[in-house]
Amino acid sequence: MSEVYAARRERLRERCTAGGSATALVTRPANVRYLAGAAPRGAVLLLGRGEDLLLCTGPPADEAGAGHPDEALRVQALSGAGGDPAVAAADVATAQGADSLAVEEHHLTVSRHRAMGSVAPRLRLSDLGAAVEQLRVIKDEEEISCLRIGAEIADQALGELLESILVGRTERHLALELERRLVDHGADGPAFATSVGTGPNSGRCGHRPTDRRVEEGDFLSVCLGANYRGYRCEVGRTFVIGTSPADWQIALYDLVFAAQRAGREALVPGVAYRDVDRAARQVLDSAGYAEALPSLTGHGVGLEIDEDPQLAPAAMGKLDACVPVTVEPGVHLPGRGGVRIDDTLVVRPEADGGPELLTITTKELLAL
Repeated sequence: MSEVYAARRERLRERCTAGGSATALVTRPANVRYLAGAAPRGAVLLLGRGEDLLLCTGPPADEAGAGHPDEALRVQALSGAGGDPAVAAADVATAQGADSLAVEEHHLTVSRHRAMGSVAPRLRLSDLGAAVEQLRVIKDEEEISCLRIGAEIADQALGELLESILVGRTERHLALELERRLVDHGADGPAFATSVGTGPNSGRCGHRPTDRRVEEGDFLSVCLGANYRGYRCEVGRTFVIGTSPADWQIALYDLVFAAQRAGREALVPGVAYRDVDRAARQVLDSAGYAEALPSLTGHGVGLEIDEDPQLAPAAMGKLDACVPVTVEPGVHLPGRGGVRIDDTLVVRPEADGGPELLTITTKELLAL
């Protein structure tokens, strides 16, 4: 992987040079990991004039799932306790002869920015912007492989839960069990806080599990994901508990399923982000659920669970091949519950079979 990280840093260096700065400082943890292979707590990455340097508050810890720094990258631990690696990096850049340094202003605090300026007053600080995030949008096959394995783990955990007795158990208990099963199957941990909603809580986006117990006839909506080697995927499904679905549950489920299918089928290279959102949204909008819809249909995934691109009505840009995204439309009816169906897919050209579905748990409306 060393050559992969070196190539990523070189692409960023080319962008920085084109923008008028030969050096750059990366502080956002996911960006540091993308370029360096690991992001120890508090670490920053300096793309210097002479060499690249990973500065840490202490020796990198060997933690499960934390990754390992690129062997070709020099790692420097600060000698004094309480030091700031970003401030130390500004000092190093000055010593290397740099007169400008591009920084991630969207991540640096004002106080940190000022401290860097006080240590290196002659160093011109410019904004790197979202250059690294833009590089991260298109994934290589190694990254997609990690997402694929994470999706398999999430599917396994969810499948096992569906085989257990659910009536009488709380949302909180089910969420904790799912997260334990993720780790049991090889995940470094959950990709995000697992959401389990029952009855009137079902179908809510980002619902935090409560002590409400599962009852017969409930909709049960689950959204979970695995963190595997730093890469995070997402799967969401809705089921009915203990009895045949009611007519209104079947109708609502079929509608959300149709919207989700329309969004998935729209995932082709070159399509506008907002057109994917529109494909799913218009199915639900035409059925009179415009007010009940979430703000977006999906989003990118990778080293973070919510990355670019955003599949939303006002989003600008077009999809490329090898971009993993979620498609997750849903409808929540206050006091009754709702439906969410969520998949992680990779955009592929039609010649390669179209969008690759990573999360394969059945989307049939099961009565558990």
